[in-house]
Amino acid sequence: MADDHNNSFTAREALFYHETIRPGKIEIIASKPMTTQRDLSLAYSPGVAVPVEEIARDPSLAAKYTARANLVAVISNGTAILGLGNLGALASKPVMEGKAVLFKRFADVDSIDIELDTEDPEKFIEAVALMEPSFGGINLEDIKAPECFIIEQALRDRMNIPIMHDDQHGTAIIAAAGLINAAYLTGRDLKDVKMVVNGAGASALACTALIKSVGVPHENVIVCDRSGPIYPGRDNVDQWKSAHAVPTEARTLEEALDGADIFLGLSAAGALKPEWVKKMADSPIIFAMANPVPEIMPDEAKAVRPDAIIATGRSDFPNQVNNVLGFPFIFRGALDVRATAINEEMKVAAAHAIAELARERVPEEVAAAYGMNQQFGREYIIPAPFDPRLMERVSCAVARAAMDSGVAQAPIEDFDEYTLQLRSRLNPTTAALTRVYEDAKANPKRMVFAEAEEDVALRAAIQFRDFGYGTPILVGRTERVLEKLKELKVDDPESYEIANSANYEHIEPMVEYLYKRLQRRGYTERDVRRMVNQERNVFAALLVALDQGDGMITGLTRPFSQSSRDISKVLDPKEGATPFGIHMVLGKNHTTFLADTTINERPTSEQLAHIAKETAAVATRMGHEPRVAFLSYSTFGNPSGQWLGNIREAVALLDADESVNFEYEGEMAPDAALNPKVMALYPFSRLSGPANVLILPGLQSANLSAKLLRELSGDAVIGPMLIGSEKPVQIAPMTSIAPDVLTLAVLASAGVVG
Repeated sequence: MADDHNNSFTAREALFYHETIRPGKIEIIASKPMTTQRDLSLAYSPGVAVPVEEIARDPSLAAKYTARANLVAVISNGTAILGLGNLGALASKPVMEGKAVLFKRFADVDSIDIELDTEDPEKFIEAVALMEPSFGGINLEDIKAPECFIIEQALRDRMNIPIMHDDQHGTAIIAAAGLINAAYLTGRDLKDVKMVVNGAGASALACTALIKSVGVPHENVIVCDRSGPIYPGRDNVDQWKSAHAVPTEARTLEEALDGADIFLGLSAAGALKPEWVKKMADSPIIFAMANPVPEIMPDEAKAVRPDAIIATGRSDFPNQVNNVLGFPFIFRGALDVRATAINEEMKVAAAHAIAELARERVPEEVAAAYGMNQQFGREYIIPAPFDPRLMERVSCAVARAAMDSGVAQAPIEDFDEYTLQLRSRLNPTTAALTRVYEDAKANPKRMVFAEAEEDVALRAAIQFRDFGYGTPILVGRTERVLEKLKELKVDDPESYEIANSANYEHIEPMVEYLYKRLQRRGYTERDVRRMVNQERNVFAALLVALDQGDGMITGLTRPFSQSSRDISKVLDPKEGATPFGIHMVLGKNHTTFLADTTINERPTSEQLAHIAKETAAVATRMGHEPRVAFLSYSTFGNPSGQWLGNIREAVALLDADESVNFEYEGEMAPDAALNPKVMALYPFSRLSGPANVLILPGLQSANLSAKLLRELSGDAVIGPMLIGSEKPVQIAPMTSIAPDVLTLAVLASAGVVG
C-alpha cells in the first residue's frame, strides 16, 4: 500500500522537493575517518588487503569487515510503478530512492536503489543473482504480475540472503495483523471465518496466502478477479490464481459476499457496493485497500453497516494498512541474524507482533510524544507508523522466527541486549517531527510570512499551503509578491492572501494599538505610523497581535536581535515566562537541546531554572526523556570561580520544586555531561546517561556553541526556536533555506514551540 494518501501538494512542489539541496534523496557518507594519509592507506591500499584476505579465507567475515550485513538493495524494472503502471526502469528511480530512505528512516538499514532496464524475467533474475556478494538482502519493488512471482521464487531458490517483494508480502503482513485483531474484537476464530478476496494480483494473492498461514482455512476463502470467483475448472485462470480455487456456487462478487465475515479488497475504486455490504455477516470486517481510492469509502460502509470494522490504505481514515509498519523491521531482524531467507514463519511472526503491539496500551510518554491518543478498539486495530516500539517488537519477532526455523546464521544470544541495540539505532526526534507535521495538517493555522518578497520565505509559504499545514499570509508589496509567485510557477498566484501595509484596510487600528503600547517609551504617533507602514516585522507582528494571523515567521533579512527587538514592540512574553531560544542538534541517533542561545545575556538563577523546565518540556514533546545538565567551565566546584552562584541556585530551585519530573545536574563541564568515561569519575551524579538538554550559563557561550555546532558538527541543526512569546513567533537564521523556514513555521503552527 502507499505510505500516505492524505498529502495535498502540487507537481511543482514535488519536483522542488526532489531537486532542492542536492538532486535526489540519498547520498553515500563514509563511516570511517578519511582525514589523514594513514586513514586513506587503511581504507584502501595497502590496508584493505588485510580484510580481503580474511574474507577470502572465511566469507562470513564480510559481515564484520564490510557494510554488507546492513545493506539492502531496492530493485525494480519499473513495470508496475505505484498506481502509474509500466513507465520503465528509469522512471521508477524516485520511488526506489524513496524506499531506500524509508529503510534508513525507520530501521537504520542502509539501502541503495537499483533499476534494471529489462522486462525479461530471466535477465532480471540473472542480474540480481549475480549481485549476491554485494548485499545482505534484496527488496523487490514495483514489478508487475505474474513476472514478480517468477522472479521472487527463482531468486529465493538461487540466493542465500533474504529476498522479499514488498508489494506482495509487505501489504500481506500488515493486513494479516489487522485481520487478527478485527477477528479478536468481533469474537471470531479465524478457523471459522468466511473470507472473500476481490483482486487476484500480486498483493491480493500474497495477502490470501499469508492469511491462510495465520489460520483461515483454504476452503473458507473465495478469491475473485474481474471475471468473478475462482473455482476449479474455470477457464482463463493461471497457476497462481488456481492455487486458491475453491468449490463455490457463487458466480459474482455479490453472491460470494452473502454471509461473508471478511471482505479483503485489492482491486479498484467502487468495487464494493453498499447494498452488498448489507448481505455480509454481523460485524463485518472490511479491508478496502485499493490505491488511492478504496473499493468502498468508510462512511458509505458505515452508513449501511454501523457495526463494521473498516481498514483502508489511507492515512485520513482509521486503520491504515501501511507497509512501512513492516518491511523496515522485517529486514532489520533478518539482517541482524544474517538470515538466508525471509520465510513464511518470519512473515507470520511479524504479523502477530504487529497485532499484539496494537492490543497493548500506548504508554503515556509515547502518546504524548507521538500524538497517539488511540487505544485498541474498532478504529485502532493497526499500530500507528510512528510508534517507536515497532522497531524492537517486530525485529525481535522476525529474528526469533528466523532462528526457530533454522535460517539464522548468526543467532542472537541475549535478546535484552539486542533490544537495547535496536532502541539506540534511531533518533526519536525524527518520528516526533513527522507527527508534528501531521498535527499541523489536522489543525491548520494562518501563518504570517513577514518576508514574502524573499524567494526562501515564499517557497516555504507555498509549501506550507500546498502540504496542507495552513494558510500563509504573505507580507510584502502586492505586485512584487505576485511577480515572485509567477516566477516560482504558481498556477494561481491571485489565490494567495497578501498583506501590504501600503493599502491594508485595518491600518488605523494597528496604529492605535501600537501607539498605546509605545507612547510612554518615547515614540510619537508619527513614529508609530512610520513603523507600521515601513517595518515588515512590526506590521507582521501586529497582524498576529490583532488576530489576523495565528503566528509569524521572519528572520531572513535582518539579524535575530533586530527582528526580536521589532517584534517585542508589539508582542509581550507569556505571563510569567522568560523568552529564550533553543537550538536542536539532530544526530543519527541522538538529539541535543541547547538553551538559551538567543536572548538572555546573563540569566538569573530563576531564569535558568525556568529555561531548564521549558526546554525539558520541548524535549519531551520531541520524544525524549530529558536529562538536563547546567553547563559551566567548572565541574562540581573544580575549578572554583565567581560565576557559579546562579547555576547552583538554579539547581537548588529545581530541588525545591516538587513538579519537576526530569533528571538534572550541575554545575558541570560539557565532557562531564556528555562523555560516559568522564561521567564515571562522578558516580554521585544524578544523570543516568549523557545529557540531552544543555543549559548554558550565558548568551555568549550559548550562541557561540550553537553556531559552532551548526558549522562544524555535520549534524542537522534546527533553530533557534523561540520560546515564551505570547503568540507563536519564530525567527529563522538569515542563512536558512526553504525547508528550515517551513520546519519552524510548522513547529510554531503545531504549538510545539512558541
